[in-house]
Amino acid sequence: MSGMLSSMGNDVGELCMDQDEKVRENRLRRMAERQGYTLHKSRRRDPRALDFDRWMIVGENGRVVAGADSAGRPTMSLDQVEAHLTGGGA
Repeated sequence: MSGMLSSMGNDVGELCMDQDEKVRENRLRRMAERQGYTLHKSRRRDPRALDFDRWMIVGENGRVVAGADSAGRPTMSLDQVEAHLTGGGA
């Protein structure tokens, strides 16, 4: 029984972290929209893929503003996106 309870505790902790991350994503999406950009997240589901959980910032004209490699794949972490949108870095 205790194994079941500790497993439930881990699930609840992961759920809270996922919710916090989603709230952060939505906040950054709104911030980008106010600046005339949209955020695009990689659709990769394989954690070993180079662009898994990576982002890029796209302007109104559809051109990538920041965060894409030469093949057009997203390269920015969410921290880097936030830094870019707040003027704290590339």
